[in-house]
Order: sequence, then C-alpha cells, then structure tokens
Amino acid sequence: MMEDNTLDLKEILEAVENGTLSAGEAAEKIRLKPFDDLGYAKVDLHRKMRQGASEVIYGEGKTAEQIAGILKSLVDNGQKTVLITRLDESKAEYVKQTLHYLCEGSNTDVKETLHNIITESKDNVNNDVNNNVKQTLHKDESNAAADVKETLHNETVGFTYYKEARIGLAGSMPKPSGLGKVVVATGGTSDVPVAEEAAVTLEALGNEVVRLYDVGVAGIHRLLDKKEEIMEASVIIAIAGMEGALASVIGGLADCPVIAVPTSVGYGAAFEGLTALLSMLNSCASGVSVVNIDNGFGAGYMAHMINHMEAKKK
Repeated sequence: MMEDNTLDLKEILEAVENGTLSAGEAAEKIRLKPFDDLGYAKVDLHRKMRQGASEVIYGEGKTAEQIAGILKSLVDNGQKTVLITRLDESKAEYVKQTLHYLCEGSNTDVKETLHNIITESKDNVNNDVNNNVKQTLHKDESNAAADVKETLHNETVGFTYYKEARIGLAGSMPKPSGLGKVVVATGGTSDVPVAEEAAVTLEALGNEVVRLYDVGVAGIHRLLDKKEEIMEASVIIAIAGMEGALASVIGGLADCPVIAVPTSVGYGAAFEGLTALLSMLNSCASGVSVVNIDNGFGAGYMAHMINHMEAKKK
C-alpha cells in the first residue's frame, strides 16, 4: 500500500502538537530520504516538505521510460498527485500503461489479503456452522468485500492526459482551496494551449479557476463584459501574443496581482514572443509581473502560491 509521506513540515509539527502523530512517527516522516537517485535523475522527495508542492516532471526532452521511472519513484514514495508538463500523446500513453501495471500489483496484494482473511474465517468455523453463523459470516464477507472495493479505488492512481495543455496528471484533482478564484485570460484563441497549461496546473494544485478566453484588445468590449469576474479574482493570469497589450489593460482594471505570460503567437516582427515579452516588461500598469514566453506552468504555479498565502499565517 502507498503510505502518504508527503506532509509538509508544518503539518507534521501540527500533528505532533495535537496528538495525532507521535514524535517517532514524525521523525520517520522527516527522515524520508531527500532524493531518489535513478542515475538519469535525482528525484526530489523533500520538495513538498520544503515548498508545499511536490516535484513536477518536465516531460520535454525526456524519454517516455525516464518519465515513467521518475513518476514511479514519486508514487512509490507516497506522492498522490503528480504533474507532468510538456508531455506529448505518445509518451502519455506509455506512462499511462506503466502506471496501470504499477497499480495493478498493489491491487493484487489487496485482493489476496481479502481472500486469505475470508478463507481463514471460514476455516475457523470448521464444519459446525449453523444458520446464524452462516449469516454472520456472509455479512462479514460482504463488508470485507465492500472495504476492499473502496481500498482498490483509493489505491488506484488514475492518469489523465490533457491534450491541449500537454499535461499528464497522475492521481486526482484536489478540492479547490485558497483565498479565492484565479482568472486565466487570453488575448486570442491561439493563446489557449498556454492558458490551459496554466489552468490545469492551478487546478492540480487546488485552486478554483475562471477561464476568460479570447478577450483581447482588438475587441475590448469582450473583456469589459467580464468586469465582475476580474474584480472578484484574487490573482489574474493574462496571456497574449502579438504586442501583448492585454496584461496592461487588465493591470489597469484589477485590484489584485496580475501575472503576464507572453506567447509566441504572432507574425514575423513578433519574434516568437519576444515583442510581447518586452511589451509586458515595460507595462505602465502597476502590479503586473512577467514570466517567460509560453510559460503557462510557471504562471500557474506562481498564481497558486499567491492564492494560498493566507495559509502561511495560520
């Protein structure tokens, strides 16, 4: 069975303080080896403890076998949700099959345990089984089967591939938390793949996301029609190519931090996103910060950290 070893340090100390974790158990969690050396990668197992979110696998440039190996290491060491960014479809399929076999072994162990328990219970009553004992045993067996069914469901690490975002997610999406909603806005439809990378990252880290797509300055009434969503946001990610004007416009309307993402969308003089990058860096709107060209993941992660700042005060 996979044991959750991914509590952060604050959670471990709080658990000791309220008595739900012994000092010895806490020491064991903290002693978890800091990284797993696979030869081709040193998987950071203390990332969540240090930063609040576990290591994310960057898929581009890695082979499918390397990605699967890193993922297996994280899952084996208790990570329940793992993000893989810049993952193409062929690699995603390989990783999905590998993860399936990994979980199948765990499920087989659970099934064998159930079989042994039930067999042992039946042997204990020998041949002297009256109707009441039979009914009790049947009831217990049904309950055990239900428990195992739930265990199998919890133990199975699902895998979802988000094609547009080029993201693979091992595990399940957590419930949204944080200060409020994060708005992800794009200048045009061509910017949506980068936006989806940001949005899926945010959701996988436990944020409620509001998508406002194709609200660029070429038809600014489309953006102004969404003033309520903009003013209610705790963080906004503004994603645009061409001249990158969307970030400045949103920055001039919103009362929250704005993270600008230049995209490589545009004709020749857009220089594959460089023009939008320089434009956003020179924004006259206060409260606008900028990440690298096409870096939806970086923007999503930063927005997540801002949206969860309140938790650090507790």
